[in-house]
Amino acid sequence: MIRDAETESLIKTYAKPIFNAAGLSGQAVDIHIINDRAFNAFVVDGHNMFIHAGALMDAKTPNQIIGVIAHESGHITGGHLARLRNQISKAKSAALMLQLLGLAAMAAGAVAGSGEIGQLGMGAAYGGTDAAMRMVLAYRQDEESSADQAAVTFLNATHQSARGLLETLEFMNSKLFGVQGINPYLQSHPLPPQRLAQLRSLAEASPYFDVKDPPELQVRHDLVKAKLFGFLDQPETTFNRYPSTDRSLPAAYARAIATYRKSGAQAALPQLDALIAAKPDWPYFYEIKGQFLFESGNAADAIAPLQKAVALAPEESLIRILLAQSMLAMPGMKNVDDAISNLRTALARETDSATGYRQLALAYGRKGDAAKAESARQQYLAQAELASAEAYFYEGRLKLAKEQAKRAKAGFVDGTPNWLRADDILAFQVPTTD
Repeated sequence: MIRDAETESLIKTYAKPIFNAAGLSGQAVDIHIINDRAFNAFVVDGHNMFIHAGALMDAKTPNQIIGVIAHESGHITGGHLARLRNQISKAKSAALMLQLLGLAAMAAGAVAGSGEIGQLGMGAAYGGTDAAMRMVLAYRQDEESSADQAAVTFLNATHQSARGLLETLEFMNSKLFGVQGINPYLQSHPLPPQRLAQLRSLAEASPYFDVKDPPELQVRHDLVKAKLFGFLDQPETTFNRYPSTDRSLPAAYARAIATYRKSGAQAALPQLDALIAAKPDWPYFYEIKGQFLFESGNAADAIAPLQKAVALAPEESLIRILLAQSMLAMPGMKNVDDAISNLRTALARETDSATGYRQLALAYGRKGDAAKAESARQQYLAQAELASAEAYFYEGRLKLAKEQAKRAKAGFVDGTPNWLRADDILAFQVPTTD
């Protein structure tokens, strides 16, 4: 998984109008970015959508990613996942019946001494799984076309073009050019040429087909692409992709990141400062400067650019957490209260951040060590233990989470919010399924 404030902010900008049009704005759909270079996206339930980094890196326009989000939203609103589970269950039952009939025929052939009956039974038994697969994949093809139609509806409702979704399918079609002998009933998605013909008529009929992405959105898209290439490709590959002759802001961004990865923060700082000078209101340039300084062991100098990033983008929880880390990397109590304030604000949004809770535990532990009154010391330590319990909980280390929660609970007054949260962790059991 990739966590990055700038990339996630862009994806939310893409998704918000689509989710509103699809009636998903109140459903809390989270979009996660996977570190995979393939062009792909998928949903696993009604609350989680996944987009590969490769889709963002290959997409030339925001509209291409917006079309993908609209398509995946079509799967959610269409209830395709629940029906797919039902279809799989039916297919399993059909496969089992075929296998049982095949085994019975094999047994009958053995009793009758008939090799032909036995061979027919063997074919039926082995064919059960193949038949089940065909049932499910044929169902998937229908649902993919349905999701395309829903996507066009959402795009039309937001006055956006379906051209990007069409271009994505054309890209997929190019990948299959020259491939012979593909059985369309053994594909989880309809073959792109088939979908392309269906989608093109819908897309071109829209009054918004020729609508272009706003220039400022294209710039943000290109910056995120450059950032991903800078971090995920080898530095030399990035330098080749974005040569020094390319004077655009995204190219300078990619080269600054590649320079940092190849030669360290000090070599990259002049390039970062040039980016900041070119776009002084862009919080993510300050964030990445603070990140590079922090990662290179210079936490003191990281604080100022991260504070500027927070001032420009106060809703960005990941930046606040990094700022708190930088503050707590400094000795003493000078920055502890500011760190706690930033962490509390961040964790109100980023509720499952193990890193955030671990930093909060560190901050409260430091306050407990510095407290003069025993009662204050105990309260701070209890809060530190609760924060540690939260960190372990969101890391999936349930035994350690419960141990910390038990100690924390003993330090809180019964019925208070902290006491109740510690009790929730103690009572939690991992859900089981049939």
